[in-house]
Amino acid sequence: MPRICEFNAIEICMYHSEHAPPHFHALYAEFEAEFEIGRPEKVDGFIPPRQRRLVQRWARLHADELMANWNSARNFAPLTRIEPLA
Repeated sequence: MPRICEFNAIEICMYHSEHAPPHFHALYAEFEAEFEIGRPEKVDGFIPPRQRRLVQRWARLHADELMANWNSARNFAPLTRIEPLA
């Protein structure tokens, strides 16, 4: 799974050829959750509340870049790294 960002021990990844709705994966320790792009609500899985809030804040800041990566992933094109949460 291509990693597109890392911050606060959280890895943000996106698979190629994923199912709708547009989403990304957040991994933290042994936890993994999917978040919808554009409306960063948790779709599936679990990540601790503090990390969930960080991921949601980051996703709101980078919604356009996430969607561009989603479109690239659907076409099996390379994904672009996104700046971490400062």
